[in-house]
Amino acid sequence: MIVKKIVEVDAVPVQMEGAKDVSVRVLFGPKDAAPTFALRQFEIAVGGHTPFHEHPFEHEVVVMAGEINLVKEDGKIPITVGEVVLIPANEKHQFQNGSSTETAKMLCIVPVEYQK
Repeated sequence: MIVKKIVEVDAVPVQMEGAKDVSVRVLFGPKDAAPTFALRQFEIAVGGHTPFHEHPFEHEVVVMAGEINLVKEDGKIPITVGEVVLIPANEKHQFQNGSSTETAKMLCIVPVEYQK
């Protein structure tokens, strides 16, 4: 069993093309020998966003702080603390910080083989 404090895991800038002011903490993943899932915390600064992208796997998201706009091909959905999202495989999406004053934080679970 492994127990960690989130703040003790380094936040690393997301280097994907189209990302702006986003960092990620890999809470559990390949370095922990997690066999099935990787758990990450993304932090999106005011004015920041992930790329508008898709990938061949589903993932789940839990909003932990702030306001996030989930951008889909047909529009935006505001999501807030305590809301959860299931994004199917191959569905284009983007997460934008929807607040003008606070960093947004979300947990994201993906298959461990896709966590680099």
